Amino acid sequence: MSRDRVPTTAPLASVRLVQLGVGIICMVMIANLQYGWTLFVNPMNKTHGWAVADIQLAFSIFVALETWLTPVQGWIVDYIGPQRGPKLMVAAGGILIAIGWIINASAASLPVLYLGAAISGIGAGAIYATCVGNAVKWFPDRRGLAVGLTAAGFGAGAALTVIPIRAVIDTSGYAAAFFWFGLIQGGVVLILAWWLRAPLRGETPGAAPAKVIQTAQSYSPKAVLRSPVFWILYAMFVLVSASGLMATAQIALIARDFNVANTVLFWGASTLTVALLVDNVANGLARPLFGWISDQIGREYTMAIAFSLGAVSYWLLGSAGTAPWAFVIFAGLIFLTWGEIFSLFPSTCTDSFGPQYATTNLSLLYTAKGASAFLVPLANVIKVSTGSWHVVFVVTAIMNVLVVALALFVLRPLRARQMEGQEFAGIQRQT
Repeated sequence: MSRDRVPTTAPLASVRLVQLGVGIICMVMIANLQYGWTLFVNPMNKTHGWAVADIQLAFSIFVALETWLTPVQGWIVDYIGPQRGPKLMVAAGGILIAIGWIINASAASLPVLYLGAAISGIGAGAIYATCVGNAVKWFPDRRGLAVGLTAAGFGAGAALTVIPIRAVIDTSGYAAAFFWFGLIQGGVVLILAWWLRAPLRGETPGAAPAKVIQTAQSYSPKAVLRSPVFWILYAMFVLVSASGLMATAQIALIARDFNVANTVLFWGASTLTVALLVDNVANGLARPLFGWISDQIGREYTMAIAFSLGAVSYWLLGSAGTAPWAFVIFAGLIFLTWGEIFSLFPSTCTDSFGPQYATTNLSLLYTAKGASAFLVPLANVIKVSTGSWHVVFVVTAIMNVLVVALALFVLRPLRARQMEGQEFAGIQRQT
């Protein structure tokens, strides 16, 4: 028997659940690298006098390197193989995220801050791409839900650390928060990495539900880059990701400008603290929720529902979010209708191009998040030029409406024709 094949009588349920659980915990450990960033911006601004736009460039660098290097990282995982690839890549990622935040803790200049952002971004991307790639490979029958649960660790994980990070910043300074949370999170990932592996042949169950358009072929990365389906997905990802990142990176600043950030809601908790907790939980919940829905009704129809609700949510926050509870509710709705991109797009990508090169192909698509990150400072430019956040939210609402149209009237017909073999004529297929 080949060393890459195991009997189909292997305990699939327990093996798959262990892999899913380890991936989720690793994602939780990198969540506040992105979603906790907003807590550090004002303290750094006050401590060093750096302009907010300059500090936010570090966030853009983090997101760019978190995404743009993942095709290389994904290729390495696929090349090394199912047994060693995932564990080695995630272990390296754990080391890098610890180093990155420790550098942030001691950064006395913007170039050093940018260096820390770059290193932590490379590490986070290695962990993210590998864990999501593992989920789509282990669960072809429940791909949307599995990827959604994995991505939920990244989206909701920061909810566990919002209060502790704010407490450490308030009592010991932002540098202490960077140092200790970076060290602990990196250490946990390094330990868990050695449990990870990809499935061997014979370890995965059957196909997806009938309503999910799913190919029986596996396409090489080169073939994927020649596919119009990939580039439509890419454009859609950029539009939705940019709108969401504008909110996630700026939420503390928006709360301050709306004069609600420090308003106490209950038990001494401020509007911003409550909003961050709700936002992270909603962001995490969105991923398995809409992933599960997409397993039932199809990816594109789910995108249409989610992003239509997203457009309404952006409009509501911009128009009526100046009251404390309204801010909490409408910001939460934005996160609930944005976070699902990290389950819907990976699922759609693997449905369209197959599992064999899934980690690499997903990583190619994930670079769209890096491209969208450089649109984040545009929100500050619009806000400064108009004097309010209203136009920013109008723009983000329009971006979501455009994606709804692309999902229903461009992506779905293209994917349907691809399955019939009409779109991939002349493109090399690999099985």
